[in-house]
Amino acid sequence: MLRERGLRLTPQRQLILEAVHELGHATPESVHNAVRERAAGVNITTVYRTLELLEELGLVNHTHLSHGSPTYHAAGEDQHVHLVCRACGSIAEVDPAVMEPVTDRLLRERDFRVDVGHVSLFGVCGNCKEAE
Repeated sequence: MLRERGLRLTPQRQLILEAVHELGHATPESVHNAVRERAAGVNITTVYRTLELLEELGLVNHTHLSHGSPTYHAAGEDQHVHLVCRACGSIAEVDPAVMEPVTDRLLRERDFRVDVGHVSLFGVCGNCKEAE
């Protein structure tokens, strides 16, 4: 894909893409830390720019799982909805079908198509609820 757009697959781009695949839900900072273990010269600005390029190319997707940096994951993964626990910070994934009543209603009433791959629901997980 890079070559089709007149771009090169640099070692830095390759390392960043591999880090996203290996880490699963990865922030730019966690990608940067993983890449620095293999190539100390890669800076955080390069990571951010490369993640933006990889998303434009459809190789990664991002979502917001907190107020901080976006979280990236490989685009080839099945779409899923993120469940984020505000107490312990755990992240669980559920099938996007759980959102169908909401997405169907929004489509019907507002002609609005939800990008379920970017949906994150915040709450308290069962373990934290029991601890309360």
